[in-house]
Amino acid sequence: MLKKVVLFGGVLLTTALCWFAVRNYRDASAIAEENLRGVAISISSAVENIAFHDPSLESLHGLHPADLAFLALTDDSGIYRFHSNGDLIGKRATADQRATEQEESAGRVTLGTGERAYQYLHPIHLPDRTLHLRLTLHTYRADTVIRKATLNVAILFGLLAASWVLSAIIYRFAVRDKRHQLEMARREELARLGEMGAMLAHEIRNPLAGIKGFAQVIGKKPADERNAAFAAKIVAETLRLEHLVFDLLSYARTAPLSPLPFQARELLEGGVALVREESTAKEVAVSVACPADLLLMGDRDQLGQVVLNLLQNALQAVGHGGNIRITAERSETGITITVTDDGDGMDNETITRVFEPFFTTKARGTGLGLAICKKIIEAHDGTIAIAVVPGRGTTVTLTFPAAMEA
Repeated sequence: MLKKVVLFGGVLLTTALCWFAVRNYRDASAIAEENLRGVAISISSAVENIAFHDPSLESLHGLHPADLAFLALTDDSGIYRFHSNGDLIGKRATADQRATEQEESAGRVTLGTGERAYQYLHPIHLPDRTLHLRLTLHTYRADTVIRKATLNVAILFGLLAASWVLSAIIYRFAVRDKRHQLEMARREELARLGEMGAMLAHEIRNPLAGIKGFAQVIGKKPADERNAAFAAKIVAETLRLEHLVFDLLSYARTAPLSPLPFQARELLEGGVALVREESTAKEVAVSVACPADLLLMGDRDQLGQVVLNLLQNALQAVGHGGNIRITAERSETGITITVTDDGDGMDNETITRVFEPFFTTKARGTGLGLAICKKIIEAHDGTIAIAVVPGRGTTVTLTFPAAMEA
């Protein structure tokens, strides 16, 4: 749509500029003709005034206007009474040289030298006779405005042609750049799919190998008393595969939000309750600080998944007897939720890649937990950030807009 608007605007602008240039050229021609006519009328008035006061017409020899090519006065019989070329005075003008019109006329003519000139014919009525003026003017000075207009038209058309050619070149390079970007994106996607395929093959192969091995042992010795333990391991590996598939689906699908009001404290304490067994086993103290009146508007299930993922990561990061602190508060920008642990933290390389899908530093992790969290938070118009103090722990900060508060 944008391309069509830009193209239409370019065509409209080009059309307007061409119309303006052509109109300016036509106006220049009319201005030149008016200038020539004005000069001709002025000279004609001067000639008529001189002829009225000097019947011999000798004073006309001193009349030398800048644009005058020549002037001639003939009587009714076609005899030159005056001519710029004194040799012609008293001679009879040829048929095409006679000016016998009784009314004023003007127009451009071609002289014998090939020059285009402006000819003005006008009768001059004196008390005792009528003379016919034939006035021929050079048009070079008057046509300056036409030449300028012609040059302007040529420059404008040249600039328009150059701009369209340049626009076509830029568009071609833009299309090529876009194709290149799409190709690079496709290659990156293929590389990511290859990495994902390798990760999935690795993650799925290990549980399948365990399931296969335990099933073979049970098949060979159905009555063995160790079968119960083997069966439990098969169930555990199956649950691991199920968890992997669940994470993949959570990251791949775009689930619609179902925003409803709920208590933030209830959300956080619900996440703590889900990891209570693991935290108790590791003797990890988990504390929650949240105003009781803080109500959020969002998808409680998806935000609950975020809180659970962050708590599980924190439990894996802290040692035996560690501490995890969850806080929620109102801030100037909206609502802030932090999850802080006192584990060992992570290095700079890990921090820069921690939100990448399938990136993990754990032996049995899928690398999708924080990627899923980031996707859910951004769907709620929020942000997620990680701050690490080496040897002193990690803080994950979730920031939501003020509109999230119900």
